[in-house]
Amino acid sequence: MPTLFSPDPEAIPVSARAHDQPDERTETETGTEAETEAETDPLARERAHLSASRTALRVMREDVEALDLSNVTANWVNSRVLAAQMENRIKELADLSHTPLFFGRLDYRRIEHPETGIGGEGAFRFYIGRRHVHDAAGDPMVVDWRAPVSQPFYRASRKDPMDVGLRRRFGYTGGELTAYEDEDLSDPAEESRTSRLLQAEIERPRVGPMRDIVATIQPEQDEIVRSGLSGTVCVQGGPGTGKTAVGLHRVAYLLYAHRERLARTGTLVIGPNRSFLHYIEQVLPALGELEVKQSTVDDLVAHVELRGADPAETAVIKGDARMAQVLRRAVRSHVTLPTEPVMVVRGSRRWRIPAYELSEIVQELLARDMRYGAAREALPQRIAHSVLVRMEESGEAPDDRVQDAVARDRAVKAAVKEMWPPVDPAKLVLRLLSDAEFLARHAEGLLSEEEQRTVLWPKPVRSVRAAKWSAADAVLIDEAMDLVARTHSLGHVVVDEAQDLSPMQYRAVGRRCSTGSATVLGDLAQGTTPWATGSWREALTHLGKPDAAVEELTAGFRVPREVIAYASRLLPHMSPGLAEVRSVREAPGSLEVRRVADGLDEEVVAACRQSLRHEGSIGLIAADDRVPALAGALTAAGLPHLAPGEETTAESRLTLVPASLAKGLEYDYVVLDEPASVVAGEPDERTGLRRLYVALTRAVSGLTVLHREPLPAQLGAV
Repeated sequence: MPTLFSPDPEAIPVSARAHDQPDERTETETGTEAETEAETDPLARERAHLSASRTALRVMREDVEALDLSNVTANWVNSRVLAAQMENRIKELADLSHTPLFFGRLDYRRIEHPETGIGGEGAFRFYIGRRHVHDAAGDPMVVDWRAPVSQPFYRASRKDPMDVGLRRRFGYTGGELTAYEDEDLSDPAEESRTSRLLQAEIERPRVGPMRDIVATIQPEQDEIVRSGLSGTVCVQGGPGTGKTAVGLHRVAYLLYAHRERLARTGTLVIGPNRSFLHYIEQVLPALGELEVKQSTVDDLVAHVELRGADPAETAVIKGDARMAQVLRRAVRSHVTLPTEPVMVVRGSRRWRIPAYELSEIVQELLARDMRYGAAREALPQRIAHSVLVRMEESGEAPDDRVQDAVARDRAVKAAVKEMWPPVDPAKLVLRLLSDAEFLARHAEGLLSEEEQRTVLWPKPVRSVRAAKWSAADAVLIDEAMDLVARTHSLGHVVVDEAQDLSPMQYRAVGRRCSTGSATVLGDLAQGTTPWATGSWREALTHLGKPDAAVEELTAGFRVPREVIAYASRLLPHMSPGLAEVRSVREAPGSLEVRRVADGLDEEVVAACRQSLRHEGSIGLIAADDRVPALAGALTAAGLPHLAPGEETTAESRLTLVPASLAKGLEYDYVVLDEPASVVAGEPDERTGLRRLYVALTRAVSGLTVLHREPLPAQLGAV
């Protein structure tokens, strides 16, 4: 595998250096001239293939648009479903002018079949792109990056060429093919060279939403992307290691490899907040995947309106896995053993089921550990079955219709309501948090008296609507709902920034993939909630996937080496034992740390103005309570700015980011305001240092740190 990011200008092959400018004659030359040039100029041949591929894609789209579906289906429901599928297919075949159809080419070694003689020049050449494109005869012009034949583009090396003779990468300006470079894999003794086009693609300025990384996936990332659907994978990755992109591309790969199954069961991407989801929302559509839903954990469990917030110590206890057992006890406490028999009247006869037999039925259902609601539905049928046994013993021959009628008998329904009453999950949680005696009864041996007092509301609440529910309360309600009725499971779930989830939130996510698999993404060093997980094994156990594989990405591609080394000074103080990210990008001058004696706001504005002279996106990150003052300073200076989640454009590239929302985002240049305030804005020092670590690692090209107060001692001297 070539070593990336070498500063040596000779690292780029002659082919790429000789053909690195757009051909301005393309629009005006005649067809004959174009054909002649294509015969002699490799770059012109590649442009011709790109043009032909775009034409073929347009024909594929037009063929779908021309389909007449009026007489295909037998009813209007199937017709609507088919029409929706065709509409999605048309969207998938859209040709985005700014997105290249292919980014690489594989030339397999020339091998001719001994019997058919198939082979020869071009017979084993594949162009690798974001989607499949074929010509009129059905032959591939572009192969989907997820296809097995594309795998060597990411994994082949001189030591293991995987039958590839030559790997070609393409460079684009906008949608125009402007350069290429070749890597000869046939000679294991040849010196490995850096791909300058790969480096340029990784370092390309970031304006707008997050983009895909299909052109730059590394071998260790590709192994995770192509891991099977049946297993859950946890990816620990520091800043800039590409873990989010790996998770999204794994979804795209699984949808390609298991489309029929996942079309039935569904897929879901879970992010930490809506700003983050907005940032990543275009990645999968750019890869042709339009059906993947996105959500936050709060949205998943939004069974009640959230109008309150818990202190950190309260939220920690409510998010503890012990609360699941408290809820289980509280739900099952509604079951009572009968003291009276049930008398069922059928015509002129009466059938009596004694209390002891009813107790046996109830205890058997409890022992089976069924969902509360499922057991409640089974109870009347079990009672009816006992009645039918007595009918048969007396010589009658009742059938299933009689059993159903007995199960609906008024006396049976009354008995079921008495023994196994319905449970409203929200009302149950409300009672637990309002009634000290009820909580104490079910938390005995699980929560201490002090912990019980911590989670209890100061004043009892009369109704579900009147309660000021918090995010942690909603998770408790979701747990109670699952105890009553099983939560629907999806085929695959991706959860990003997972280190910030509480054990109860992990359980909520795990319920959504109890019969499927998951991709868990995160960085323990970036855990910025008081309940952040301490280990992935513990987290995966709460998720219900204790045997999941844990993979670690340690090679950084986004954050410059100087910046990540500075931020990593915090690791021993907040996440001892965690491996430091090894950045492959050297960028001298990418870090500036400066103390300001006076006029910090003005200096921050000046630093933003200086950063805007560079190409790409700019992020101004500050402690949450500093944001209003900085917003006023930017406005007074005539610098328009965006909020996180608002899309950057070429005209509006500066985003003012509260430190609490910076996680998962990235900017070409970052100005960080007052690190000490970022640390002080959190409830404890460890969380504050982790928040600062996140803020320090958002930059792709340059970081400017401005401070008036002394820097946190853990950063040391620059």
